[in-house]
Amino acid sequence: MVTPFLQTGEVDYPNLEQLVNHLIISGVDYLVALGTTGETPTLTDEEKHKILRTIVETTQNRVPVIVGMGGPSTHHILQQFKTFDFSGISAILSVTPYYNKPTQTGLIEHYQELAYHAPLPMILYNVGGRTGCNMEAETTLKLAENEKIIGIKEASGMMNQIMYLAKHKPENFLIISGDDAITLPLMAVGADGLISVVSNAFPAEMAQMMHLAQEGNFKEAAVFHNQMLDIIQACFKEGSPAGVKAFLAVQNRLEYYLRLPLTRVSKEHQERIKNLV
Repeated sequence: MVTPFLQTGEVDYPNLEQLVNHLIISGVDYLVALGTTGETPTLTDEEKHKILRTIVETTQNRVPVIVGMGGPSTHHILQQFKTFDFSGISAILSVTPYYNKPTQTGLIEHYQELAYHAPLPMILYNVGGRTGCNMEAETTLKLAENEKIIGIKEASGMMNQIMYLAKHKPENFLIISGDDAITLPLMAVGADGLISVVSNAFPAEMAQMMHLAQEGNFKEAAVFHNQMLDIIQACFKEGSPAGVKAFLAVQNRLEYYLRLPLTRVSKEHQERIKNLV
């Protein structure tokens, strides 16, 4: 989920509640709070707690809620486990440690330590373009042996790596696409679902595509994929979540504000986005 802001820079909690309700009514299967799309690195700990509670309380158990909780310090995440209110949360999504560029051995030890202490099941998150660190398929398969690690959000964009993982993973280990544009082909080779940026603005369309793919109806799913492709590419052309927030602003679902160092898309791209809605 995106984090809506007011012109003053404060979090717009009433708008956040409206977005939660809109997504659920539109057919999404679950919500992810405090992920990258929520501009989490720009939020204070107090804001993170309040955002999470707002989402959980508004959801009212209608769909599961996953919380993003990761960072460059294993120790700091373990401390967060002790202070967060996890009531109403189904799982923890934890990105690979950024900036440190750990080895594959370091990644295994990091996640094994987190899983041992985690109060909930964990979903790995691999997005080397943001973290500077790719988690290789063999590393993921090693971690998949841990019963508390239930899946991975794969946003590496490395098709061969993800296909290898899909072929060799344990049956109950989930592969969740973290890349809207290549989700449909990933579903065709064994992925299980999607954690989506674009669904913030187009939840019904993306949910319909996913449900058709999960049923094995790839021909009809491809209709939605092709319908959405220009929109998906526009969401990421000048950075995320700037793109999807531009779509939401055109739809009058939020005021178009981001927190520095993130900025709005260019005026030219804003016009292209208006023409796509």
